[in-house]
Amino acid sequence: MTNRAPIEDVPIGGDGIRLGQFLKFAGLLDSGGDVKEAVADGSVTVNGEVDRRRGRQLVVGDVVGFEGRRVRVSP
Repeated sequence: MTNRAPIEDVPIGGDGIRLGQFLKFAGLLDSGGDVKEAVADGSVTVNGEVDRRRGRQLVVGDVVGFEGRRVRVSP
């Protein structure tokens, strides 16, 4: 099943950000503990694929998905 949720752009003010930081910055999750659990459970996607690495370096254009929302890293 393809996720058809609209993509929200979230400007990060730079070239890159770690997945765990971005999930909190974009308002998808509230705390580091929530991030750790969601990522470990395989609930987070990056560019349509499950990624279990909180420290993954995201770059401008990457799309992160969680619970029906999709947000794109923008400069």
